[in-house]
Amino acid sequence: MQKVCVIGGSRYFGKLLVQRLQAAGHRVTVINRGSTRPPTGVEHLVADRDDEAALAAALGSRAFDTVVDQVCYTPVQAAVTARVFGGRVRRVVMTSTIEVYDPATAALPAVPPGTPVREEVVDPCTWPVDPDLPWHDAAHRQAHYAEGKRQAEAVFARHRGFAFTAVRAAHVLGGGAAEFTGRLAHHVRHITRGTRITAHADALPTVFIHHEELADVLVWAATRTDATGPVNACSDGLLDVYGLGAAIAARTGREAVYRRVARGEPASPFSLDRHYAMSNARGKALGFAFSHVTDWLPGAVAEALHASAAPTA
Repeated sequence: MQKVCVIGGSRYFGKLLVQRLQAAGHRVTVINRGSTRPPTGVEHLVADRDDEAALAAALGSRAFDTVVDQVCYTPVQAAVTARVFGGRVRRVVMTSTIEVYDPATAALPAVPPGTPVREEVVDPCTWPVDPDLPWHDAAHRQAHYAEGKRQAEAVFARHRGFAFTAVRAAHVLGGGAAEFTGRLAHHVRHITRGTRITAHADALPTVFIHHEELADVLVWAATRTDATGPVNACSDGLLDVYGLGAAIAARTGREAVYRRVARGEPASPFSLDRHYAMSNARGKALGFAFSHVTDWLPGAVAEALHASAAPTA
């Protein structure tokens, strides 16, 4: 049994992470702003993770084996977590993203299309950090999401008070109405209604992960491995926007219809005109057994279809 603190953990795969940690017999503490209570038996601390004094006060003298930071988007937030938990935790796990590899958001080493992107392409130990950028501005955070995650990783990686793992999640699908990005639902709506999906004519493939599998990766990173540094989390199997549309069409009996655009033009989610599909080889070598995207995608599409058909209040 380990003592695990989850910052966030109130929705989607974070909520499932808390449930699975508890089911595995770990002592779980959840920190959020109080809008959502965790399951019975999970300790609940109410604090704004951006308020360093309030966060420290809520923690009191508590110490943990691991803290999983589910809602860290900037180097400023990472620095708060590092200062508050330094000396009271052995390991920090941060939920990061495939978007750190997006070549449209930073000058990154070129990776030829078809070559899975490995973790060393973005090294948090050497990535520059600028805490003076307007990270407190919501518009800036949204516009610089990938850079915020890169710099947050870098803050944690350089802290000497704990071990650090960044779980870089692929595009997350599944969960039906719980899937808060709405990207799968977007494609389901277009195909069921017969409306066109805007897609690049030469759309490149990317990688995905089911929300339950991502929760399992986070449990593994928090409690079952001593691995440090970034770990890519994605199911096996590349898929482009046309393959995703075919999977939806197969469940709906409706043909996917596209409006094709050139590279560089705006397009629907998951239509990519640049390559940054991740490799999961490091995670496999460290002991995590990833599924194949075809194992769960039909079920995820079925969930999205059910959610789209459900009556609204």
